[in-house]
Amino acid sequence: MTVTDLELRTLAGEPATLGGLGARLLLVVNVASKCGLTPQYKGLERLYEQYAGRGFSVAGFPCNQFMGQEPGSPEEIAEFCSAIYGVTFPMFAKIDVNGERRHPLYRELVTLADGDGEAGDVQWNFEKFLVRGDGTPLARFRPRTDPEAPEIVAAIERALVS
Repeated sequence: MTVTDLELRTLAGEPATLGGLGARLLLVVNVASKCGLTPQYKGLERLYEQYAGRGFSVAGFPCNQFMGQEPGSPEEIAEFCSAIYGVTFPMFAKIDVNGERRHPLYRELVTLADGDGEAGDVQWNFEKFLVRGDGTPLARFRPRTDPEAPEIVAAIERALVS
């Protein structure tokens, strides 16, 4: 079983998997509505719009583990993302990304090292993991890395070509 086979729930509460998105490449991101990094939703949406036609998808996972910055209900999160940031990429149910209740998806993803060779716990909201459609994790980008940073765009381009 790979990370794309794991059982998930959509923000609307429907059963889902990352593999069910049919993407060749995914950018998995833990998100929050009340964070200083929340404007990254704009860049994530632009990436999604730019590369969706080539088999790319962003997958957003709300998480309330960092100073309670995602306190909303699924309906409130969906409304906020749509109304404020125009988010159209798939959003999933709120999960834990660290600690004892860490979702199995993140149990796997946090073993991947970032560009500095550091693996382990998610540091904050908007940490990004690039994952092939077959479930192979490719790259990890820390929260302060803008979604449209050259290193992320280059990694997406490389992965979509191969």
